[in-house]
Amino acid sequence: MPSVTHHDHSTCISTAISALQAYCAEHKLNLTAIRLNVFQILLEEHRAMGAYQILDRLKAQGKSAQPPMAYRALDFLVTCGFAHKIEHLNAFIACGHPGITHNPAFLICRDCQVVQESATRPALTSIAKEVSFAIEDSMIEAIGLCADCKYKDPQSEASER
Repeated sequence: MPSVTHHDHSTCISTAISALQAYCAEHKLNLTAIRLNVFQILLEEHRAMGAYQILDRLKAQGKSAQPPMAYRALDFLVTCGFAHKIEHLNAFIACGHPGITHNPAFLICRDCQVVQESATRPALTSIAKEVSFAIEDSMIEAIGLCADCKYKDPQSEASER
């Protein structure tokens, strides 16, 4: 069956924007209009986007944005933990857990390229703890089929049998 998720998108966007604003105020960081706008675009899309897709959205809004502006805004958001770079897609996604320090794992659908973020990786955390290793940064990207695409692909069900 296809997955059905009920999501209050406006609350998710306003909560994330408030978290970014509070973070910038607390750390005395300059939250420029372009940084905020790029973050809003990522939040609105709820999917991974390339820098040039973001530039197209900025231009559609009447802004004269150049690639360095988008890349600097994305770098700022990644550095602050409010966005993640998905290496497999060479794209960026708004953090699903803004303001919470975590080392996420990403599940990427090979068909529709939807990205799901998991903030917990108990196995990796447990292994690191066993050997007194402090994880500072890591990137786990798993490629497969989301529930909707798996439902549409009869071959994926046959391969599970």
